[in-house]
Amino acid sequence: MEKKQNSLIKTAIVGIVIVISPLLSGCITSNESVTLRTTGATFPQYQIQKWIDIYQQSHPDIKIEYEGGGSGHGQEAFLQGLTQVGRTDPPVKEDTWNKLLNTGDQPLQFPEIVGAVVVAFNLPGINELKLSREILVDIFMGYIEYWDNESIEQLNPEANLPHEKIKVIHRSDSSGTTAIFTTYLSLISEKWANRVGAGKTVDWPVDKMGRGLAGKGNPGVVTILKQTEGSICYTELSFVIEENLKIASIENKNGKFIKPVTETIQSAVSQVSSFIPDPTEGYKEDVKQLLDAPGDNTYPIVAFSHLLVWQNKDGKHYSPEEAKAIKGFLTWILTEGQKKENIAPGYVALPSEVAQIGLNAVNTIQS
Repeated sequence: MEKKQNSLIKTAIVGIVIVISPLLSGCITSNESVTLRTTGATFPQYQIQKWIDIYQQSHPDIKIEYEGGGSGHGQEAFLQGLTQVGRTDPPVKEDTWNKLLNTGDQPLQFPEIVGAVVVAFNLPGINELKLSREILVDIFMGYIEYWDNESIEQLNPEANLPHEKIKVIHRSDSSGTTAIFTTYLSLISEKWANRVGAGKTVDWPVDKMGRGLAGKGNPGVVTILKQTEGSICYTELSFVIEENLKIASIENKNGKFIKPVTETIQSAVSQVSSFIPDPTEGYKEDVKQLLDAPGDNTYPIVAFSHLLVWQNKDGKHYSPEEAKAIKGFLTWILTEGQKKENIAPGYVALPSEVAQIGLNAVNTIQS
């Protein structure tokens, strides 16, 4: 009788283990890490990397991979479903927006950070350089060929400018930084607007003159600048800070020569009333809104950088786990991520009302 009872007990224990094992397995599965991929603009690269590093410390179950490649690449990768979160500096244009809608899901676009495009130069022995609006345009159009051009010398009498040809560095890829910079040049110069125009890619006149150099991404542009004496480039402020490069003072709308620092970038944001459309109609936003803003202490080449994410109707693009992770990360970016201690050098936090627009959009992502 005792042997029979022991046998029954063993059978019961085995049964319990068999029942519990799948439950334990389910618990383990639910604790497995989720991988999120974000692709696109290099304009916010250092900021994105800082956010990821901080966030993953408190969320070790979420792995976030960032790939640059430029705003054009980010938009295309997002459209093709190759990335869960796209990054683009200029707002997506209407034709691309319609392609996103044709997937059967609702795209959402909203700003994540404020940054500045700067003009950096490599002239040994020269640390300060002023560039008027006209000179800036003429350098990038190739009209001014040598550094000791009379107009540059008159504006910079203390600089020992060399009789050396100016090498102009620009982006080789489809770039939001290029779109911001060329849009600014189009705003301040009718000849630039008519002969070159604005966009993520343009035909650079200096290339035809044999003085144009092209680099992929902001990192590529900065690398060429460091290696090339007598060169000039446009890039995002954080790259210049990181590499300790020299920055030109640019003439602003009020005729003042301004360098990009936190205060002068914030001035640009505060001087205008930002129009951020409903994130379901993100293509309606105008990249020009923060450019060439008024104010004596305003840096003139300032812009938002944007996030692209799906609303995930009927779970079309994200699994429930991915959607939850995306909502958590983007909510953190738009709240904790905007605090001073979490902002990387060269960037400025969003105005609170702009961050709230993004938060409202994130809350609509379906899981």
